[in-house]
Amino acid sequence: MTRTEPKPPSKLSKYLRDTLAMCLHRPDEVLFLDIETTGLSHYYDEITVIGWSLGGRSHSFVKGDADASLCGAFDRAKVMITFNGIRFDERFIRNEFPGVNLPPRHVDLMYLARRVGLTGGQKAIEQELGISIRHSIYGIDGFAAVLLWHRYLRGDHEALKQLLQYNRADIAAMGYILDKVLNRLGVQKDLFSQDVRFSDWAAPQNWTEIDPKTIKKNRNLTIRHTFEDIFSDCSAAKARIVGIDLTGSEARASGWCLLDGRKTKTELIRSDQEILAKTVNAKPDLVSIDSPLCLPYGRTSVFDDDPKREEIGIMRECERELKRRGVNVYPCLLPSMQKLTARGILIAETLREMGIPVIESYPGAAQDIMRIPRKGAGIQWLQEGLQEFGLDGEFTSDTVSHDELDAVTSALVGTFHLAGLVEELGTQNEPPLVIPALKCQDRPVVIGISGPIAAGKTTLARILEQNGYAYTRFSLVIDELLIERGLELSRSNRQAIGAELNQSGRQRELAARTLERVKGSKRIVVDGLRFATDHSYLVERFGLNFMHLFVDTDEKTREHRFVLRGKADEAAERTSFKVASSSEVEREVSTLRDLAHITISNDAGKGDSERAMIRAIEQYFGENPCLSQSS
Repeated sequence: MTRTEPKPPSKLSKYLRDTLAMCLHRPDEVLFLDIETTGLSHYYDEITVIGWSLGGRSHSFVKGDADASLCGAFDRAKVMITFNGIRFDERFIRNEFPGVNLPPRHVDLMYLARRVGLTGGQKAIEQELGISIRHSIYGIDGFAAVLLWHRYLRGDHEALKQLLQYNRADIAAMGYILDKVLNRLGVQKDLFSQDVRFSDWAAPQNWTEIDPKTIKKNRNLTIRHTFEDIFSDCSAAKARIVGIDLTGSEARASGWCLLDGRKTKTELIRSDQEILAKTVNAKPDLVSIDSPLCLPYGRTSVFDDDPKREEIGIMRECERELKRRGVNVYPCLLPSMQKLTARGILIAETLREMGIPVIESYPGAAQDIMRIPRKGAGIQWLQEGLQEFGLDGEFTSDTVSHDELDAVTSALVGTFHLAGLVEELGTQNEPPLVIPALKCQDRPVVIGISGPIAAGKTTLARILEQNGYAYTRFSLVIDELLIERGLELSRSNRQAIGAELNQSGRQRELAARTLERVKGSKRIVVDGLRFATDHSYLVERFGLNFMHLFVDTDEKTREHRFVLRGKADEAAERTSFKVASSSEVEREVSTLRDLAHITISNDAGKGDSERAMIRAIEQYFGENPCLSQSS
């Protein structure tokens, strides 16, 4: 191997000079430390092992152990040495031990090594410097260390021993790196300091010795929550959900999964037409797609010739937030992602227009949260993790692709969503990326009422208002638009603007503005659903906290009611009824009937209809006990 010439050292700050002098003067008070975790996200992942060397002894802390020895080491040390510890180790430690007192000074070797031209990860620097101490654990890296922990959780004590040895080796190597770096920096001991080799302090005589008691200790660690733990007695556990791990092109097959309760059926599908047909035929309660489903707000095209490209960029807020949490995610308009984003948006819009609700999911983040190894760890680990979570199906025994397993995970996110156990990352102008959470969302109970013209929708909605529901309807927002345009508040104008909004793809915007009028309410009734998109939007927003009630009334009764409340003569009102009934916004009434959760007849008197509605609401929400606490 050809080694580059050492880079001339950069000038050290007074803080760093004083800290290194302190290390040389009191090496017995220098703490070399390294942690192992379940992943890279300080937000979702957790520490599994902490190793340290201090005062001529090496020690290890394993998750589930008492932390007194670790905290005592922090208290005794004056300086802490890590590699990439400022951004990683320290952040994890402060998260999991919020009251801990870390040593007052911290030297991060990653940055110190850069001063003498040593860049890259710790193992790359070890190789460049000719440091060779990893004989018994050769080939293990940080990713393999995560798998060692998963193996330990499943009863493999030898895996824990290897993990502890790997952690100790990282710490030992830090001492050798520090010696080399100090030599290149030309740091000299003062008259009162001793000759110090930090390799002796980071790798004391016992650094390779792992106490058998540490390996065999019974820590009673639970691997993770299960489907039964989370969704027991919740109707979301019986939902039919389609998960799609979408690819950027029909040339490469996408993973497709139907999750029926916890029974899975998977396959690989190539064309958009087949994906749509298969999904519609499955009659799902929800579709969850692993693909960006919207653009950064203000962008109008996925491609780089978008005039807003430089101003707005290529990332949405949900992606920025995941990055802040330490989750690796690609920007939705990265060149390699542009076709995928366009494809995902098209498929989602097509399904939503049919009344099928669609959410955006990210299987990798979901797997991190559920402590399931990602597909990069090996397909068998992802397969085993999903099975341990409680899912069943052919994937547990047959050979399946990682795309299908990611589709299974996407579908599972849909179960979390219906139950309200999710966090939605997005903005008011960017539909959310949905990720699982174990704390229930504070969702309101929402009743959406649809039905043909003069069926009695508003009468029933106002009854709910009298019973404590906040009332809103789509036509209120349409009236605001009519006023802005200086148009008369007439039925024909309302229907015309309603059709215009729907045809221009702004129906979801209309639904959002309709709900904004009752923001913060615990119980809401939405009067006048007109399009299938209204249904899909409300399911996406509220999951099982949304009930779609269709009010059915025969045409003769509806015409009679329409004429009675009219202001013109009877013949004119009958003509007006026929015109209104045949308008574009009334054409999807039959579709809404098919999409509704409950249908009631309003042919009888008002009292009978009211009682039927109350029974329907009690029945629906009584069968859906996984509602938010606010309900």
